[in-house]
Amino acid sequence: MNNFFNLYRHGFIRVAVAIPQVRVADPAFNVTHTLALAQQAAAQKAVLTLFPELGISAYSNEDLFQQQALLEITELEIGRLLRETSDLDTILVIGAPLVVDSFLYNCALILHRGHILGIVPKTYLPNYREFYEARQFRPAQTANSNCVDYGGQREIPFGTDILFKIKNIEHFTLAIEICEDLWVPIPPSSFAALAGATVIANPSASNITVGKADYRQALLSNQSARCLAAYLYSAAGMGESTTDMAWDGQALIYENGQLLSESTRFDLNPSLTLAELDLDRLSQERMRQNTFAENARSLRRETSRFRTIECEVRLPEDNLLLTRHYGRFPYVPANEQDRDKRCYETYNIQVHGLVKRLQFTGIKNIIIGISGGLDSTQALMVAVKAMDLLGWPRKNIRAYTMPGFATSKRTKDNAWRLIRTLGVYGEELDIRPSSQRMLEDIGHPVTSGVNTYDITYENVQAGQRTSILFRLANLHKGLVLGTGDLSELALGWLTYGVGDHMSHYNVNASVPKTLIQYLLRWQAELVRVDEATRDVLLDILNTEISPELVPGDKNDNQPAQRTENFIGPYELQDFNIYYITRYGYRPSKVAFLAYNTWGNKEVGTWPDIPEDKRHQYSIGEIKHWLRIFTKRFFSTSQFKRSAMPNGPKVGSGGSLSPRGDWRAPSDSEATPWLTELNHIPDTD
Repeated sequence: MNNFFNLYRHGFIRVAVAIPQVRVADPAFNVTHTLALAQQAAAQKAVLTLFPELGISAYSNEDLFQQQALLEITELEIGRLLRETSDLDTILVIGAPLVVDSFLYNCALILHRGHILGIVPKTYLPNYREFYEARQFRPAQTANSNCVDYGGQREIPFGTDILFKIKNIEHFTLAIEICEDLWVPIPPSSFAALAGATVIANPSASNITVGKADYRQALLSNQSARCLAAYLYSAAGMGESTTDMAWDGQALIYENGQLLSESTRFDLNPSLTLAELDLDRLSQERMRQNTFAENARSLRRETSRFRTIECEVRLPEDNLLLTRHYGRFPYVPANEQDRDKRCYETYNIQVHGLVKRLQFTGIKNIIIGISGGLDSTQALMVAVKAMDLLGWPRKNIRAYTMPGFATSKRTKDNAWRLIRTLGVYGEELDIRPSSQRMLEDIGHPVTSGVNTYDITYENVQAGQRTSILFRLANLHKGLVLGTGDLSELALGWLTYGVGDHMSHYNVNASVPKTLIQYLLRWQAELVRVDEATRDVLLDILNTEISPELVPGDKNDNQPAQRTENFIGPYELQDFNIYYITRYGYRPSKVAFLAYNTWGNKEVGTWPDIPEDKRHQYSIGEIKHWLRIFTKRFFSTSQFKRSAMPNGPKVGSGGSLSPRGDWRAPSDSEATPWLTELNHIPDTD
């Protein structure tokens, strides 16, 4: 698979859950409708299609299951289905009654290109309330045979101990359990997952009662999360007998606890529900979560019994982009309610982390530099809340503006507006004289009239600010509060040591730039702040992101430097940070995700982004900025993270602290990642 723009090239598979129309005790009708949906799924490039429990005969036959005529026509029609799907490039999981050694079993048959790969009987038969399955069927454990002949095929693997491994799709191993099997305390899929199954398919009938649909979703979400697996579920729909029960035809697809896709319930028409599964994600999660492997080891007696059936599927070679939605801002939920919850939790984690540090040290004064930019504003808002919670005066926060050679009037004015509206102590310390003296002392060319605005010129200013803050902390018995964020740490966009890298405690260390922007929008609502504070917060949000260290054309309305011109758009770099550090994806996969997400301005959700701020990136732009990220993250900036100050972890996988989520050598090479970037095309 060499086509970059094909989802199968990047560890994804497309799967389908089918809800066909059925007739009770009419296998010919049911096979015809099963075939139609199987053909649709294959046309949609799905490699796996799941149908409901006993869907070939229908589920609600009751004692008709014990009629020879029904059992014989079922087998005959499955033979027709095998012949007519022999050219389809999708694995089918269908349900049918099967006689083995004179016992009747409720079975799932796994079909591929005219062959029955295996047959899995139901383990747990419900025989309570409206269910009487034990009247007609026997449970799987009563079977003596592990191979059967059926549908004109011989020696078909039979049992609950079968895994189906797709040889030409990495990390794709399928296991089957049937309906009630999921309802028991320890479902068979738990053992199958520990034995290596990454995808669980559940052909179910499951009549509908009030509230049952929500319960199914809770079960599937929980089981897929516990198993670190994908879970497909197909409940019987239109056509089953309503003598005593009703059916809603619920199709569900989950991945590691996350709902990917679901059908419309109570639909009179057949339906096909599709989704893409990220097998790389499941594999990465299992690799990281060592307790999953420990659980498998402790249960190796149960997991070692599994047999593996191998097959290959023919994959599409043409362009095939994702239908699955990936948010442009992985750290910022698109849904307003979820976003409010994320901001509330993040803000309070920051606040309570700082409260604990102040209580433990006995320090009652906070020293902070205020630039009029996003990060220092967020840190100051957190400090104010911490003081309020502790019942200490806000004047204990000593906020300093420290204008340098490139500070704009707008940012300085906003810094003072913020200090005044929040009621903290404020003071201005001009760093230009001391910075000029240092530049002269070290013989920097800029002091001779040459405009050499190099890294030394910039870092002298950054270092002066931090040095002053630490000496102020000595003078006023205070704690220097850091302001740098996760995005800057990832990209190494901070001055090491005596610079904005260092502080006594950094509340922003685990918060990416895109989330800080939304935290400030969230705090700017009038239910949380007064109108004056709201106005200055919104103005800060509308100011260009800049270190303000290099003079440019005189424009006091916006800073001369634009950070994103050097290190890339934060919205794109935060996307890269999330998928490379959280999931360990290769750069080409991250680029494919970014192209699906950012390549079309009209696709997806833009949480509160004005129309003129909505961006679109070509694959060439994505590759360019990803190369910059890869070089900076893996090769040039780890030493800064290895010595970063304390700060609270905010999100899952959202810390680059060597004491938290990320431990890496400071002198490693970026070669594997830079080489892998070559798999990304330069043009769409």
